[in-house]
Amino acid sequence: MEPTQLLTQLRGGLIVSCQAMADEPLFGDEYMAAMARAAAQGGAVAIRANGPADIAAIRAEVKLPIIGLFKDDIPGCEVRITPTRAHADQITRAGSDVIACDATRRVRPENLTVKQLIDHIHDRLGLPVLADVSTFEEGMEAADAGADMVATTLSGYTPYSPCQAAPDFNLLKQLVTQLHPKNIPVIAEGRITTPELAAQALALGAHTVVVGGAITRPQWITAQFVNALRRFSA
Repeated sequence: MEPTQLLTQLRGGLIVSCQAMADEPLFGDEYMAAMARAAAQGGAVAIRANGPADIAAIRAEVKLPIIGLFKDDIPGCEVRITPTRAHADQITRAGSDVIACDATRRVRPENLTVKQLIDHIHDRLGLPVLADVSTFEEGMEAADAGADMVATTLSGYTPYSPCQAAPDFNLLKQLVTQLHPKNIPVIAEGRITTPELAAQALALGAHTVVVGGAITRPQWITAQFVNALRRFSA
């Protein structure tokens, strides 16, 4: 899919993040593929997925664009989302249409820079890049490095970004103000837990919205109901 066509398909829509960690009940590519099918039936415009196995399974089940990433815990490295060229290569072969990567200022393996990773994905893999950032400065730097899209994904996941329960709409607004004139879409992601918050993100200028746990983590969803009932009965 051409980048222009892809961005048109994503505009104003919902991207569902289908991810589960090893300690979660729905961990496994077959579960994530089923989750992606459900998201597609519900009207999602794309899927965000982690790792070659899940991406390949989802690719076999749905026709939606896949934003692929590869989370890997490398000793001594804080960057987890697609930290190296090799990670990008693997999720490209699995069927990703877009590569998401950590575009924070944190040190990567082999001192790989954000620009070097983006250039590799563009030149060697021929795919667009979604830069996950935690601050306004990182978003601007990622755009300057050639990122095709910038997302607020990592706000709250770095020690120097705001730690809050609500989405970082301030970061979203800052990035939209600066990147919209440059035709670089800004994607809202992180702690968007209700349809109202998703709609608010679009109203603030987000190109599209990513929702994960509020849709795909039943243990988290259950806990929200349980906690509400406990507060009522206390």
